[in-house]
Amino acid sequence: MSTHAAELGSNYLTNGFSLKSWLLTKDHKRIAILYMISITFFFILGGLFAFAVRLELLTPAGDLMEADTYNRMFTMHGVVMIFFFLIPSIPAVLGNFLVPLMVGAKDLAFPKINLASWYVYNLAGIITLGAIFMGGVDTGWTFYTPFSTTYSNSYVVLTVVGLFINGFSSIFTGLNFIVTIHRMRAPGLTWFRLPLFIWGHYATSLIIMLGTPVIAITLALLAAERSLHLGIFDPALGGDPILFQHLFWFYSHPAVYIMILPSMGVISEIISAFARQKVFGYHFVAFASIAIAILGFLVWGHHLFVSGQSVYAGLVFSVLSMLVGVPSAVKVFNWTATMFKGSISRETPMLYALGFIGLFTIGGLTGVMLATLGFDVHVHDTYFVVAHFHYIMVGGAIMGYLGGIHFWWPKMTGRLYPEFWSKLSAGLVFIGFNLTFFPQFVLGYLGMPRRYWSYPDEFQVLNVLSTAGATVLGVGYVMPLFYLTYSLAFGRAAGDNPWGAYGLEWETTSPPPTENFHHQPVVTGEAYDYPSLEAKSV
Repeated sequence: MSTHAAELGSNYLTNGFSLKSWLLTKDHKRIAILYMISITFFFILGGLFAFAVRLELLTPAGDLMEADTYNRMFTMHGVVMIFFFLIPSIPAVLGNFLVPLMVGAKDLAFPKINLASWYVYNLAGIITLGAIFMGGVDTGWTFYTPFSTTYSNSYVVLTVVGLFINGFSSIFTGLNFIVTIHRMRAPGLTWFRLPLFIWGHYATSLIIMLGTPVIAITLALLAAERSLHLGIFDPALGGDPILFQHLFWFYSHPAVYIMILPSMGVISEIISAFARQKVFGYHFVAFASIAIAILGFLVWGHHLFVSGQSVYAGLVFSVLSMLVGVPSAVKVFNWTATMFKGSISRETPMLYALGFIGLFTIGGLTGVMLATLGFDVHVHDTYFVVAHFHYIMVGGAIMGYLGGIHFWWPKMTGRLYPEFWSKLSAGLVFIGFNLTFFPQFVLGYLGMPRRYWSYPDEFQVLNVLSTAGATVLGVGYVMPLFYLTYSLAFGRAAGDNPWGAYGLEWETTSPPPTENFHHQPVVTGEAYDYPSLEAKSV
Protein backbone atom coordinates (compact mmCIF):
# COMPACT_ATOMS: atom_id res chain seq x y z
CA MET A 1 0.00 0.00 0.00
CA SER A 2 1.04 3.56 -0.64
CA THR A 3 2.49 5.65 2.13
CA HIS A 4 1.47 8.96 0.57
CA ALA A 5 -1.24 9.50 3.17
CA ALA A 6 1.27 9.50 5.96
CA GLU A 7 3.40 12.21 4.44
CA LEU A 8 2.64 15.33 6.46
CA GLY A 9 2.30 18.52 4.43
CA SER A 10 1.46 16.64 1.26
CA ASN A 11 -2.32 16.81 1.31
CA TYR A 12 -5.23 19.26 1.54
CA LEU A 13 -5.87 18.55 5.23
CA THR A 14 -2.38 19.51 6.32
CA ASN A 15 -2.02 22.53 4.04
CA GLY A 16 -2.57 25.06 6.84
CA PHE A 17 -4.02 24.41 10.26
CA SER A 18 -5.38 27.84 11.24
CA LEU A 19 -9.08 28.62 11.39
CA LYS A 20 -8.52 31.33 8.78
CA SER A 21 -7.00 28.80 6.37
CA TRP A 22 -10.26 26.86 6.52
CA LEU A 23 -12.78 29.72 6.59
CA LEU A 24 -11.17 31.48 3.59
CA THR A 25 -10.23 28.35 1.66
CA LYS A 26 -11.09 28.04 -2.00
CA ASP A 27 -10.15 24.34 -2.11
CA HIS A 28 -13.24 22.35 -3.10
CA LYS A 29 -12.20 19.50 -0.78
CA ARG A 30 -12.03 21.72 2.30
CA ILE A 31 -15.34 23.36 1.36
CA ALA A 32 -16.84 19.86 1.18
CA ILE A 33 -15.63 19.18 4.71
CA LEU A 34 -17.09 22.51 5.90
CA TYR A 35 -20.39 21.56 4.29
CA MET A 36 -20.25 18.15 5.97
CA ILE A 37 -19.98 19.77 9.40
CA SER A 38 -22.86 22.20 8.76
CA ILE A 39 -25.11 19.58 7.18
CA THR A 40 -24.49 17.11 10.01
CA PHE A 41 -25.65 19.78 12.49
CA PHE A 42 -28.90 20.30 10.60
CA PHE A 43 -29.40 16.54 10.21
CA ILE A 44 -29.19 16.10 13.98
CA LEU A 45 -31.56 19.05 14.52
CA GLY A 46 -34.11 17.71 12.03
CA GLY A 47 -33.82 14.26 13.59
CA LEU A 48 -34.60 15.65 17.05
CA PHE A 49 -37.77 17.29 15.71
CA ALA A 50 -38.77 13.96 14.11
CA PHE A 51 -38.19 12.07 17.34
CA ALA A 52 -40.37 14.56 19.23
CA VAL A 53 -43.16 13.90 16.70
CA ARG A 54 -42.82 10.13 17.11
CA LEU A 55 -42.88 10.42 20.91
CA GLU A 56 -46.13 12.39 20.72
CA LEU A 57 -47.66 9.70 18.51
CA LEU A 58 -46.66 6.92 20.93
CA THR A 59 -50.07 7.29 22.61
CA PRO A 60 -53.47 8.05 21.00
CA ALA A 61 -54.14 11.12 23.13
CA GLY A 62 -52.22 14.34 22.56
CA ASP A 63 -50.56 14.21 25.98
CA LEU A 64 -46.90 15.18 25.41
CA MET A 65 -47.32 18.58 23.79
CA GLU A 66 -50.04 20.99 22.71
CA ALA A 67 -51.52 20.69 19.23
CA ASP A 68 -49.94 23.96 18.13
CA THR A 69 -46.52 22.80 19.34
CA TYR A 70 -46.99 19.52 17.46
CA ASN A 71 -47.75 21.45 14.25
CA ARG A 72 -44.55 23.42 14.67
CA MET A 73 -42.50 20.27 15.36
CA PHE A 74 -43.44 18.42 12.17
CA THR A 75 -43.15 21.62 10.14
CA MET A 76 -39.65 22.39 11.40
CA HIS A 77 -38.66 18.74 10.88
CA GLY A 78 -39.72 19.01 7.24
CA VAL A 79 -38.16 22.42 6.64
CA VAL A 80 -34.79 21.52 8.18
CA MET A 81 -34.52 18.04 6.71
CA ILE A 82 -35.57 18.89 3.16
CA PHE A 83 -34.00 22.30 2.60
CA PHE A 84 -30.92 22.03 4.82
CA PHE A 85 -30.05 18.33 4.61
CA LEU A 86 -31.65 16.23 1.87
CA ILE A 87 -31.33 18.71 -1.02
CA PRO A 88 -27.73 19.86 -0.39
CA SER A 89 -26.25 16.76 1.28
CA ILE A 90 -24.75 14.69 -1.54
CA PRO A 91 -24.03 17.54 -4.02
CA ALA A 92 -22.52 19.86 -1.40
CA VAL A 93 -20.44 17.23 0.41
CA LEU A 94 -19.65 14.36 -1.96
CA GLY A 95 -20.17 16.38 -5.16
CA ASN A 96 -17.94 19.20 -3.99
CA PHE A 97 -15.21 16.77 -2.98
CA LEU A 98 -15.41 14.41 -5.93
CA VAL A 99 -16.55 16.19 -9.11
CA PRO A 100 -13.15 17.86 -9.81
CA LEU A 101 -11.29 14.67 -8.81
CA MET A 102 -13.46 12.48 -11.03
CA VAL A 103 -13.05 14.71 -14.09
CA GLY A 104 -9.31 15.19 -13.51
CA ALA A 105 -9.49 18.93 -12.67
CA LYS A 106 -7.57 20.90 -10.07
CA ASP A 107 -10.70 22.52 -8.64
CA LEU A 108 -14.22 23.58 -9.56
CA ALA A 109 -14.61 26.25 -12.23
CA PHE A 110 -15.47 29.05 -9.77
CA PRO A 111 -13.73 28.40 -6.40
CA LYS A 112 -14.77 31.75 -4.87
CA ILE A 113 -18.42 31.16 -5.76
CA ASN A 114 -18.08 27.70 -4.25
CA LEU A 115 -16.92 29.18 -0.95
CA ALA A 116 -19.69 31.80 -1.17
CA SER A 117 -22.25 28.99 -1.50
CA TRP A 118 -21.22 27.63 1.92
CA TYR A 119 -21.52 31.05 3.53
CA VAL A 120 -24.91 31.64 1.91
CA TYR A 121 -26.06 28.22 3.13
CA ASN A 122 -25.04 29.05 6.70
CA LEU A 123 -26.58 32.54 6.53
CA ALA A 124 -29.87 30.96 5.41
CA GLY A 125 -29.56 28.39 8.19
CA ILE A 126 -29.00 31.08 10.82
CA ILE A 127 -32.09 33.02 9.66
CA THR A 128 -34.20 29.87 9.70
CA LEU A 129 -32.83 28.91 13.11
CA GLY A 130 -33.81 32.41 14.25
CA ALA A 131 -37.38 31.70 13.21
CA ILE A 132 -37.24 28.38 15.06
CA PHE A 133 -35.93 29.90 18.28
CA MET A 134 -38.52 32.69 18.13
CA GLY A 135 -41.30 30.09 18.10
CA GLY A 136 -41.07 28.25 14.80
CA VAL A 137 -43.53 27.85 11.97
CA ASP A 138 -46.68 25.71 11.86
CA THR A 139 -47.76 25.62 8.21
CA GLY A 140 -46.20 22.34 7.16
CA TRP A 141 -43.12 22.45 4.93
CA THR A 142 -45.43 23.01 1.92
CA PHE A 143 -46.58 26.47 3.19
CA TYR A 144 -50.01 26.00 1.59
CA THR A 145 -52.06 29.16 1.19
CA PRO A 146 -54.33 30.70 2.46
CA PHE A 147 -53.28 29.29 5.85
CA SER A 148 -49.66 30.44 5.50
CA THR A 149 -50.59 33.87 4.09
CA THR A 150 -53.59 34.73 6.23
CA TYR A 151 -54.29 32.56 9.26
CA SER A 152 -51.00 31.20 10.65
CA ASN A 153 -49.68 33.04 13.71
CA SER A 154 -46.15 31.63 13.38
CA TYR A 155 -42.94 33.01 11.82
CA VAL A 156 -43.75 32.34 8.18
CA VAL A 157 -42.00 35.33 6.58
CA LEU A 158 -38.72 34.87 8.45
CA THR A 159 -38.66 31.18 7.54
CA VAL A 160 -39.29 31.72 3.84
CA VAL A 161 -36.65 34.47 3.78
CA GLY A 162 -34.18 31.86 5.05
CA LEU A 163 -35.27 29.38 2.38
CA PHE A 164 -35.16 32.05 -0.35
CA ILE A 165 -31.53 32.82 0.50
CA ASN A 166 -30.70 29.13 0.72
CA GLY A 167 -31.74 28.72 -2.92
CA PHE A 168 -28.75 30.80 -4.03
CA SER A 169 -26.44 28.29 -2.37
CA SER A 170 -27.90 25.51 -4.54
CA ILE A 171 -27.66 27.64 -7.69
CA PHE A 172 -24.00 28.47 -7.03
CA THR A 173 -23.20 24.77 -6.61
CA GLY A 174 -25.19 23.67 -9.67
CA LEU A 175 -23.60 26.36 -11.86
CA ASN A 176 -20.13 25.29 -10.73
CA PHE A 177 -20.79 21.63 -11.52
CA ILE A 178 -22.19 22.30 -15.01
CA VAL A 179 -19.30 24.53 -16.09
CA THR A 180 -16.69 22.21 -14.54
CA ILE A 181 -18.09 19.11 -16.25
CA HIS A 182 -18.33 20.90 -19.61
CA ARG A 183 -14.99 22.69 -19.61
CA MET A 184 -12.50 21.05 -17.27
CA ARG A 185 -12.47 17.34 -18.10
CA ALA A 186 -9.09 15.64 -18.36
CA PRO A 187 -7.71 14.78 -21.82
CA GLY A 188 -9.41 11.65 -23.10
CA LEU A 189 -12.37 11.90 -20.69
CA THR A 190 -15.21 12.01 -23.21
CA TRP A 191 -18.86 12.35 -22.17
CA PHE A 192 -19.40 8.60 -22.36
CA ARG A 193 -16.32 7.84 -20.29
CA LEU A 194 -17.65 9.93 -17.39
CA PRO A 195 -18.50 8.11 -14.17
CA LEU A 196 -22.25 7.77 -13.58
CA PHE A 197 -21.77 9.80 -10.39
CA ILE A 198 -20.92 12.74 -12.69
CA TRP A 199 -23.97 12.07 -14.89
CA GLY A 200 -26.15 12.09 -11.79
CA HIS A 201 -24.75 15.43 -10.65
CA TYR A 202 -25.01 16.91 -14.13
CA ALA A 203 -28.72 16.04 -14.33
CA THR A 204 -29.24 17.33 -10.78
CA SER A 205 -27.52 20.60 -11.61
CA LEU A 206 -29.83 21.13 -14.59
CA ILE A 207 -32.86 20.72 -12.31
CA ILE A 208 -31.35 23.11 -9.76
CA MET A 209 -30.68 25.79 -12.36
CA LEU A 210 -34.14 25.54 -13.94
CA GLY A 211 -36.27 24.85 -10.88
CA THR A 212 -34.79 26.78 -7.97
CA PRO A 213 -35.70 30.24 -9.35
CA VAL A 214 -39.35 29.11 -9.48
CA ILE A 215 -39.51 28.21 -5.78
CA ALA A 216 -37.61 31.40 -4.95
CA ILE A 217 -40.23 33.50 -6.78
CA THR A 218 -43.04 31.49 -5.17
CA LEU A 219 -41.69 32.08 -1.67
CA ALA A 220 -41.15 35.78 -2.44
CA LEU A 221 -44.79 36.03 -3.57
CA LEU A 222 -45.90 34.26 -0.39
CA ALA A 223 -43.96 36.71 1.79
CA ALA A 224 -45.35 39.67 -0.18
CA GLU A 225 -48.89 38.34 0.09
CA ARG A 226 -48.61 37.79 3.84
CA SER A 227 -47.00 41.19 4.47
CA LEU A 228 -48.83 43.41 1.98
CA HIS A 229 -52.09 41.50 1.25
CA LEU A 230 -51.74 41.93 -2.50
CA GLY A 231 -54.40 39.40 -3.44
CA ILE A 232 -52.13 36.94 -5.26
CA PHE A 233 -53.33 33.85 -3.40
CA ASP A 234 -56.21 35.20 -1.27
CA PRO A 235 -59.59 34.46 -2.95
CA ALA A 236 -61.22 37.22 -0.89
CA LEU A 237 -58.99 39.68 -2.77
CA GLY A 238 -59.34 37.99 -6.14
CA GLY A 239 -56.34 35.68 -5.73
CA ASP A 240 -56.08 31.92 -6.31
CA PRO A 241 -54.72 29.65 -3.53
CA ILE A 242 -54.38 26.77 -6.00
CA LEU A 243 -51.89 28.85 -8.00
CA PHE A 244 -49.50 28.53 -5.06
CA GLN A 245 -49.76 24.74 -5.20
CA HIS A 246 -48.99 24.71 -8.93
CA LEU A 247 -45.93 26.92 -8.46
CA PHE A 248 -44.76 25.10 -5.34
CA TRP A 249 -44.96 21.61 -6.81
CA PHE A 250 -43.47 22.67 -10.17
CA TYR A 251 -40.22 22.94 -8.21
CA SER A 252 -40.81 20.64 -5.29
CA HIS A 253 -41.49 17.48 -7.25
CA PRO A 254 -38.30 17.87 -9.32
CA ALA A 255 -36.64 18.60 -5.96
CA VAL A 256 -37.25 14.95 -5.12
CA TYR A 257 -34.94 14.12 -8.01
CA ILE A 258 -32.39 16.68 -6.76
CA MET A 259 -32.27 14.45 -3.68
CA ILE A 260 -32.33 11.05 -5.40
CA LEU A 261 -30.29 11.47 -8.63
CA PRO A 262 -26.96 12.13 -6.84
CA SER A 263 -27.74 9.16 -4.61
CA MET A 264 -28.26 7.00 -7.70
CA GLY A 265 -24.85 8.15 -8.93
CA VAL A 266 -23.29 7.02 -5.66
CA ILE A 267 -24.97 3.62 -5.92
CA SER A 268 -23.64 3.07 -9.45
CA GLU A 269 -20.08 3.69 -8.24
CA ILE A 270 -20.42 1.39 -5.23
CA ILE A 271 -22.08 -1.51 -7.03
CA SER A 272 -19.54 -1.47 -9.82
CA ALA A 273 -16.62 -1.37 -7.35
CA PHE A 274 -17.88 -4.14 -5.06
CA ALA A 275 -19.20 -6.40 -7.83
CA ARG A 276 -15.95 -5.90 -9.80
CA GLN A 277 -18.02 -5.41 -12.94
CA LYS A 278 -18.65 -2.77 -15.56
CA VAL A 279 -22.05 -1.12 -15.05
CA PHE A 280 -24.44 -3.06 -17.27
CA GLY A 281 -26.02 -0.79 -19.88
CA TYR A 282 -23.89 2.25 -19.02
CA HIS A 283 -25.46 4.43 -21.73
CA PHE A 284 -29.01 3.56 -20.60
CA VAL A 285 -28.18 4.45 -16.99
CA ALA A 286 -26.59 7.75 -18.08
CA PHE A 287 -29.53 8.74 -20.29
CA ALA A 288 -31.98 7.61 -17.59
CA SER A 289 -30.58 10.38 -15.36
CA ILE A 290 -31.35 12.98 -18.01
CA ALA A 291 -34.78 11.45 -18.68
CA ILE A 292 -35.67 11.61 -14.98
CA ALA A 293 -34.57 15.25 -14.88
CA ILE A 294 -36.81 16.14 -17.85
CA LEU A 295 -39.87 14.08 -16.84
CA GLY A 296 -39.60 15.40 -13.28
CA PHE A 297 -40.79 18.82 -14.53
CA LEU A 298 -43.95 17.36 -16.09
CA VAL A 299 -45.58 15.60 -13.14
CA TRP A 300 -46.36 18.27 -10.54
CA GLY A 301 -50.11 17.95 -11.12
CA HIS A 302 -50.33 14.58 -9.36
CA HIS A 303 -50.06 16.50 -6.09
CA LEU A 304 -53.30 18.29 -7.03
CA PHE A 305 -55.59 15.32 -7.80
CA VAL A 306 -58.03 16.42 -5.07
CA SER A 307 -57.67 20.17 -5.64
CA GLY A 308 -60.51 20.39 -8.13
CA GLN A 309 -58.47 20.22 -11.34
CA SER A 310 -60.26 18.56 -14.27
CA VAL A 311 -60.37 14.80 -14.62
CA TYR A 312 -58.61 15.06 -17.98
CA ALA A 313 -55.75 17.05 -16.47
CA GLY A 314 -55.58 14.43 -13.72
CA LEU A 315 -55.34 11.64 -16.32
CA VAL A 316 -52.49 13.38 -18.15
CA PHE A 317 -50.52 13.91 -14.94
CA SER A 318 -51.27 10.33 -13.89
CA VAL A 319 -49.76 8.92 -17.10
CA LEU A 320 -46.75 11.28 -17.00
CA SER A 321 -46.09 10.36 -13.36
CA MET A 322 -46.05 6.67 -14.22
CA LEU A 323 -43.59 7.36 -17.05
CA VAL A 324 -40.99 8.54 -14.50
CA GLY A 325 -40.97 4.99 -13.24
CA VAL A 326 -39.48 3.78 -16.55
CA PRO A 327 -35.99 5.39 -16.32
CA SER A 328 -35.96 4.70 -12.58
CA ALA A 329 -36.66 1.02 -13.26
CA VAL A 330 -33.94 1.00 -15.93
CA LYS A 331 -31.42 1.96 -13.27
CA VAL A 332 -32.60 -0.70 -10.81
CA PHE A 333 -32.58 -3.40 -13.49
CA ASN A 334 -29.10 -2.40 -14.66
CA TRP A 335 -27.68 -2.36 -11.13
CA THR A 336 -29.12 -5.85 -10.62
CA ALA A 337 -27.66 -7.02 -13.92
CA THR A 338 -24.29 -5.53 -12.93
CA MET A 339 -24.27 -7.67 -9.80
CA PHE A 340 -25.31 -10.76 -11.77
CA LYS A 341 -22.34 -13.14 -11.87
CA GLY A 342 -20.25 -10.45 -10.19
CA SER A 343 -17.68 -11.15 -7.52
CA ILE A 344 -19.57 -9.35 -4.76
CA SER A 345 -17.90 -8.37 -1.51
CA ARG A 346 -20.15 -7.23 1.32
CA GLU A 347 -18.26 -4.25 2.70
CA THR A 348 -20.20 -1.48 4.44
CA PRO A 349 -20.74 0.72 1.35
CA MET A 350 -22.17 -2.28 -0.49
CA LEU A 351 -24.58 -2.97 2.37
CA TYR A 352 -25.89 0.59 2.01
CA ALA A 353 -26.16 0.14 -1.77
CA LEU A 354 -28.16 -3.08 -1.39
CA GLY A 355 -30.37 -1.37 1.20
CA PHE A 356 -30.88 1.53 -1.20
CA ILE A 357 -32.08 -0.75 -3.99
CA GLY A 358 -34.62 -2.47 -1.72
CA LEU A 359 -35.99 0.69 -0.13
CA PHE A 360 -36.01 2.71 -3.36
CA THR A 361 -37.88 -0.09 -5.14
CA ILE A 362 -40.61 -0.08 -2.47
CA GLY A 363 -40.77 3.71 -2.60
CA GLY A 364 -40.91 3.68 -6.40
CA LEU A 365 -43.64 1.05 -6.64
CA THR A 366 -45.81 2.86 -4.08
CA GLY A 367 -45.17 6.02 -6.12
CA VAL A 368 -46.77 4.31 -9.12
CA MET A 369 -49.72 3.44 -6.88
CA LEU A 370 -50.05 7.09 -5.84
CA ALA A 371 -49.90 8.18 -9.48
CA THR A 372 -53.15 6.25 -9.99
CA LEU A 373 -56.05 8.67 -9.62
CA GLY A 374 -58.48 6.48 -7.69
CA PHE A 375 -55.93 5.11 -5.23
CA ASP A 376 -54.47 8.56 -4.59
CA VAL A 377 -57.92 9.92 -3.68
CA HIS A 378 -58.30 7.06 -1.15
CA VAL A 379 -54.96 7.62 0.61
CA HIS A 380 -54.49 11.35 -0.06
CA ASP A 381 -52.87 13.13 2.90
CA THR A 382 -52.66 9.91 4.92
CA TYR A 383 -49.66 8.13 6.40
CA PHE A 384 -49.41 6.08 3.20
CA VAL A 385 -48.04 9.21 1.52
CA VAL A 386 -45.71 9.85 4.46
CA ALA A 387 -44.33 6.30 4.21
CA HIS A 388 -43.92 6.57 0.41
CA PHE A 389 -41.88 9.76 0.38
CA HIS A 390 -39.75 8.65 3.32
CA TYR A 391 -38.91 5.43 1.45
CA ILE A 392 -37.72 7.59 -1.46
CA MET A 393 -36.15 10.57 0.28
CA VAL A 394 -34.86 8.96 3.47
CA GLY A 395 -34.51 5.32 2.43
CA GLY A 396 -33.08 6.39 -0.91
CA ALA A 397 -31.24 9.66 -0.41
CA ILE A 398 -29.81 9.03 3.06
CA MET A 399 -28.80 5.43 2.30
CA GLY A 400 -26.95 6.80 -0.72
CA TYR A 401 -25.35 9.56 1.34
CA LEU A 402 -24.17 7.18 4.06
CA GLY A 403 -23.01 4.65 1.46
CA GLY A 404 -21.03 7.39 -0.28
CA ILE A 405 -19.52 8.71 2.93
CA HIS A 406 -18.30 5.20 3.84
CA PHE A 407 -17.07 4.51 0.30
CA TRP A 408 -15.01 7.69 -0.05
CA TRP A 409 -14.11 8.23 3.63
CA PRO A 410 -10.66 6.59 3.12
CA LYS A 411 -10.04 8.95 0.19
CA MET A 412 -11.22 12.00 2.14
CA THR A 413 -9.27 11.28 5.33
CA GLY A 414 -6.63 8.68 4.49
CA ARG A 415 -8.01 6.50 7.27
CA LEU A 416 -10.08 3.31 7.48
CA TYR A 417 -12.99 3.02 9.91
CA PRO A 418 -13.79 -0.03 12.10
CA GLU A 419 -15.67 -2.41 9.81
CA PHE A 420 -17.62 -4.21 12.56
CA TRP A 421 -19.24 -1.03 13.89
CA SER A 422 -19.96 0.34 10.44
CA LYS A 423 -21.69 -2.90 9.38
CA LEU A 424 -23.66 -2.93 12.64
CA SER A 425 -24.73 0.65 12.01
CA ALA A 426 -25.81 -0.16 8.44
CA GLY A 427 -27.86 -3.09 9.75
CA LEU A 428 -29.57 -0.95 12.40
CA VAL A 429 -30.38 1.75 9.84
CA PHE A 430 -32.01 -0.79 7.50
CA ILE A 431 -33.99 -2.57 10.23
CA GLY A 432 -34.94 0.63 12.04
CA PHE A 433 -36.03 2.33 8.84
CA ASN A 434 -38.38 -0.48 7.82
CA LEU A 435 -39.78 -0.80 11.34
CA THR A 436 -40.45 2.95 11.35
CA PHE A 437 -42.06 3.45 7.99
CA PHE A 438 -43.58 0.16 6.80
CA PRO A 439 -46.33 0.27 9.49
CA GLN A 440 -47.20 3.71 8.17
CA PHE A 441 -48.26 2.20 4.82
CA VAL A 442 -50.84 0.17 6.76
CA LEU A 443 -51.85 3.13 8.92
CA GLY A 444 -52.43 5.26 5.85
CA TYR A 445 -54.36 2.59 3.98
CA LEU A 446 -56.57 2.15 7.05
CA GLY A 447 -57.25 5.88 7.01
CA MET A 448 -54.99 7.59 9.55
CA PRO A 449 -54.45 11.15 8.25
CA ARG A 450 -51.03 12.76 8.37
CA ARG A 451 -50.32 15.81 10.56
CA TYR A 452 -52.89 14.81 13.21
CA TRP A 453 -52.01 15.32 16.85
CA SER A 454 -54.12 12.44 18.22
CA TYR A 455 -55.73 9.33 16.74
CA PRO A 456 -58.19 6.49 17.53
CA ASP A 457 -56.99 3.74 19.87
CA GLU A 458 -56.96 1.03 17.17
CA PHE A 459 -54.00 2.75 15.48
CA GLN A 460 -51.75 2.65 18.56
CA VAL A 461 -49.99 -0.70 17.98
CA LEU A 462 -48.73 0.37 14.58
CA ASN A 463 -47.69 3.75 15.95
CA VAL A 464 -45.77 2.10 18.80
CA LEU A 465 -43.94 -0.08 16.26
CA SER A 466 -43.13 3.03 14.24
CA THR A 467 -41.75 4.89 17.27
CA ALA A 468 -39.70 1.84 18.31
CA GLY A 469 -38.28 1.71 14.78
CA ALA A 470 -37.43 5.41 14.92
CA THR A 471 -35.42 4.73 18.08
CA VAL A 472 -33.43 1.95 16.40
CA LEU A 473 -32.98 4.14 13.32
CA GLY A 474 -31.72 7.01 15.48
CA VAL A 475 -29.09 4.75 17.08
CA GLY A 476 -27.98 3.58 13.63
CA TYR A 477 -27.66 7.17 12.43
CA VAL A 478 -25.69 8.35 15.49
CA MET A 479 -23.11 5.54 15.47
CA PRO A 480 -21.10 6.83 12.45
CA LEU A 481 -20.51 10.09 14.30
CA PHE A 482 -18.46 8.15 16.83
CA TYR A 483 -16.60 5.53 14.81
CA LEU A 484 -15.79 7.90 11.93
CA THR A 485 -14.45 10.47 14.40
CA TYR A 486 -12.51 7.65 16.12
CA SER A 487 -11.01 6.64 12.79
CA LEU A 488 -9.51 10.11 12.29
CA ALA A 489 -7.18 9.54 15.23
CA PHE A 490 -6.87 5.77 15.46
CA GLY A 491 -7.91 4.38 12.08
CA ARG A 492 -5.45 2.41 9.99
CA ALA A 493 -3.85 4.17 7.02
CA ALA A 494 -6.10 3.58 4.03
CA GLY A 495 -3.69 3.67 1.11
CA ASP A 496 -4.62 5.32 -2.16
CA ASN A 497 -7.19 2.74 -3.30
CA PRO A 498 -8.33 0.48 -0.45
CA TRP A 499 -11.29 -0.95 -2.40
CA GLY A 500 -9.40 -1.61 -5.64
CA ALA A 501 -11.94 0.68 -7.34
CA TYR A 502 -11.74 2.23 -10.81
CA GLY A 503 -11.79 6.00 -11.39
CA LEU A 504 -9.53 9.04 -11.43
CA GLU A 505 -10.17 9.86 -7.76
CA TRP A 506 -8.50 6.57 -6.79
CA GLU A 507 -5.35 7.39 -8.79
CA THR A 508 -4.29 10.22 -6.52
CA THR A 509 -3.13 10.07 -2.92
CA SER A 510 -5.33 9.62 0.14
CA PRO A 511 -5.99 12.34 1.22
CA PRO A 512 -5.43 14.10 -2.12
CA PRO A 513 -2.92 16.95 -2.48
CA THR A 514 -4.30 20.49 -2.68
CA GLU A 515 -3.95 20.51 -6.46
CA ASN A 516 -5.65 17.06 -6.61
CA PHE A 517 -3.07 15.40 -8.89
CA HIS A 518 0.70 15.68 -9.01
CA HIS A 519 0.50 15.29 -12.80
CA GLN A 520 -2.33 15.93 -15.25
CA PRO A 521 -4.18 12.61 -15.62
CA VAL A 522 -4.96 11.32 -19.11
CA VAL A 523 -7.89 8.95 -19.62
CA THR A 524 -7.38 6.13 -22.10
CA GLY A 525 -10.04 3.60 -21.06
CA GLU A 526 -13.78 3.35 -20.65
CA ALA A 527 -15.58 3.95 -17.35
CA TYR A 528 -15.51 1.02 -14.92
CA ASP A 529 -12.92 -0.81 -16.97
CA TYR A 530 -12.63 -3.72 -14.55
CA PRO A 531 -11.15 -6.90 -15.99
CA SER A 532 -13.93 -9.37 -16.75
CA LEU A 533 -14.22 -12.34 -14.43
CA GLU A 534 -13.68 -14.68 -17.37
CA ALA A 535 -10.42 -12.92 -18.25
CA LYS A 536 -9.21 -13.12 -14.66
CA SER A 537 -10.01 -16.83 -14.44
CA VAL A 538 -7.93 -17.67 -17.51
